[in-house]
Amino acid sequence: QVRLAESGGASVQAGGSLRLVCEVSRSTDSFALVGWFRQAPGKQREGVAVMDTRSGGIGYGDSVKGRFTISRDNAKMTVYLQMNSLKPDDSAMYYCAARGVFHGVRLPLSPSDYNYWGQGTQVTVSS
Repeated sequence: QVRLAESGGASVQAGGSLRLVCEVSRSTDSFALVGWFRQAPGKQREGVAVMDTRSGGIGYGDSVKGRFTISRDNAKMTVYLQMNSLKPDDSAMYYCAARGVFHGVRLPLSPSDYNYWGQGTQVTVSS
């Protein structure tokens, strides 16, 4: 059974930084895609950052480009999301997700394209 566990969420002031951590119960190489998503109250879940574990290709949501960075440490079975220059609009529950098989070219940022999910970690950014 696959388990993903997020941590690192906190309350910070605008302009601050956080690093989210997703611990996976098996090697991240066993997934084609790993990524981070977020959902604010009353809004749909949206893709933040995704990575193709085979090619190293990375995609970001438009609202976080240049501020957030996804990375992974396969030896530690961990995926990270470094978030800099945080804004109040970044406040949301952040979820780690993974997909087992992927044969496309364009990295999907839609939550419906991912099979495995963690429980989430809350990020709150105050102005």
